Amino acid sequence: MTETAGPAPGYKDMPEHFVNFERSPKRIRVAFGGKTIVDTTDGLIVYERGHVPVYYFPRDDVAMDLLTGTDHSTHCPFKGDASYFTVNAGGQTAENAVWSYEQPFDEAAGLKDYLAFYWKKMDAWHEEDEEVFVHARSPKVRVDILDSSRPVRIELGGITVAETTRARFLFETGLPTRYYIPRDDVIAELRPSETETNCPYKGTASYHHVQVGAKTFEDIVWFYRDPVHESAGIKDYLCFFNEQVDAVFVDGVEQEKPKTKWS
Repeated sequence: MTETAGPAPGYKDMPEHFVNFERSPKRIRVAFGGKTIVDTTDGLIVYERGHVPVYYFPRDDVAMDLLTGTDHSTHCPFKGDASYFTVNAGGQTAENAVWSYEQPFDEAAGLKDYLAFYWKKMDAWHEEDEEVFVHARSPKVRVDILDSSRPVRIELGGITVAETTRARFLFETGLPTRYYIPRDDVIAELRPSETETNCPYKGTASYHHVQVGAKTFEDIVWFYRDPVHESAGIKDYLCFFNEQVDAVFVDGVEQEKPKTKWS
């Protein structure tokens, strides 16, 4: 069942703002301070324009004895006034880490008696038995990884730094196509980076700097040592930021640079 305050994403007449939510069939667990704070199979996943998906949990499946109400509150013009809770568990405290809409607006009435948690304030999140990072994984997002023999060439610092006919093209909903290249087909001088980032759909990414002559291009290449199984096809392949290299050529044609937050 899907409840909505406005048409679903993708609808041709989608308004400036929408709040959609639907029941999630997954078992969701949230841990903090060595304690399980949430364990539910009755969660909601909420989609709101301009926000990542957010899980909301029924009170009966939240360890309410570890939560303490606070005086903090915020107002959402689409959902109502939010009340907040601090989590205390295992000698750790996460202040105002949980919120709920005690009297939501009619359009969001289905959120009453549910609570949501700030993702980064908790220690770990699991969907079924798999740890998930950054935010809830949306069933509306698809990741396709396809082998391709189309020639791909990357230019950086005025030279070719990668060239291959063995790339794996990654198509992810709402993002530009990414070209994952076998290490043997990367010509650039790579230097290790300490940077790591997390993706709910691919896993933990590690990075390389690229040295071209006297210039270092920092964190311009990433790879996944141990991607989640849905994205296993890109394991140890290298990907350059389309937005930051000089040019990406596919089939000999220079690709338009995408405009993203990494531009």
